[in-house]
Amino acid sequence: MDIKSYVLKKAKEAEDGARAIAKVSSAYKNSALTKMAEALEKKSNELIKANKKDIENAKKKGLSNALIDRLTLNEKRIKEMAQGLAEIANLPDPVGEITKMWQRPNGMMVGRMRVPIGVIGIIYESRPNVTADATSLCLKAGNAVVLRGGSEAINSNRAIVDILRGVVKEHGIYEGAITFIDIPEKEAIIEMLKLEGIIDLIIPRGGEGLIRAVTENSRIPVLKHYKGVCHVFVDRDADLKMAEEICLNAKVQRPGTCNAMETLLVDEKVSKDFLPQMLKRFKQAGVKLKGCDKTRKIDTTVEPVKEDDFYNEYLDLILNIKIVRNMDDAIMHISNYGSAHSDAIVTMNYEKAMRFLKEVDSSAVLVNASTRLNDGYQFGLGAEIGISTDKIHARGPMGLEELTCTKFIVLGNGQLRE
Repeated sequence: MDIKSYVLKKAKEAEDGARAIAKVSSAYKNSALTKMAEALEKKSNELIKANKKDIENAKKKGLSNALIDRLTLNEKRIKEMAQGLAEIANLPDPVGEITKMWQRPNGMMVGRMRVPIGVIGIIYESRPNVTADATSLCLKAGNAVVLRGGSEAINSNRAIVDILRGVVKEHGIYEGAITFIDIPEKEAIIEMLKLEGIIDLIIPRGGEGLIRAVTENSRIPVLKHYKGVCHVFVDRDADLKMAEEICLNAKVQRPGTCNAMETLLVDEKVSKDFLPQMLKRFKQAGVKLKGCDKTRKIDTTVEPVKEDDFYNEYLDLILNIKIVRNMDDAIMHISNYGSAHSDAIVTMNYEKAMRFLKEVDSSAVLVNASTRLNDGYQFGLGAEIGISTDKIHARGPMGLEELTCTKFIVLGNGQLRE
């Protein structure tokens, strides 16, 4: 079978799976997810054995240690993956929820009900845990999923899918609800992206290159964020001790994530009081610092920052620093260089905080809190399938509700249009 026919066959299988899973009760979905979690732990040796093949291949290809680490499965990570499925089983089911209801003058009731989107395609790189995370979220929201992981994790992903499909089948649910494109050719992705009318939504998870390639080639709506160029602005009315802790956390706690701070903006009125101690703490944490001319007058060891640096998502212990005249300058900088992902202000001034919330156009805007908190679990969504910087359908962390859409429902007693 050629690649085009193979991908079409898999997608059709998922289309049938979407119709099947949409009819399944919350209790039955939760039971299946709980059993999936148990099966992953029970078969951890099988998963580790399959994963070793991927690690050996990765080493032969000369992949970096960081990429190999992302690829690696061990007992601890498999347990965490299983716990994630169990947690999703315990979340409220959004499907069937009536979000609003109102009465019209003719007596009919009009409302909105949450329903599954249908078939969701997930295109992702490296981390095998995404296979379980994406599958469980899609199924809980009543969707079928078409998984296309990176070729570097093909053996691990195939082993995880086999376990999850086995549990679905045991529960009498059509196993096409979990569909896996298990060939490494990139042409399979291109064919997948052509299947409008079968696949309803594409969610890419990975680096900017992957997401741009998916977006440029897809005929299907794509939920995405290209990169996370996140800012913290320390206002002149900030509690400077609080600002230190927030800025250190935003940069250092986990620098390789999309919600880590990449540029620190400091009001010039407090720059001489704030920056010496803050820069010292960053250096102690191993952060490489790049600063504007005003910053370098405060600390000559800081490297000069170039304009292009302000567009960078470093995903590393590297930080840009810029001293600005006021909040207007900070908001303008974020507007010019930001990626509409996560941006924060530290201030004790209520009016400024409210204005920052209103004028900064990002998926999450925070007051006196770290950008690292822009996360589905931290926001109380329970889990997320990614963070969207799009403005249509979903924005910010995408949990179960974001994997549904709404339809209008009408309850009448014989009303006609006159």
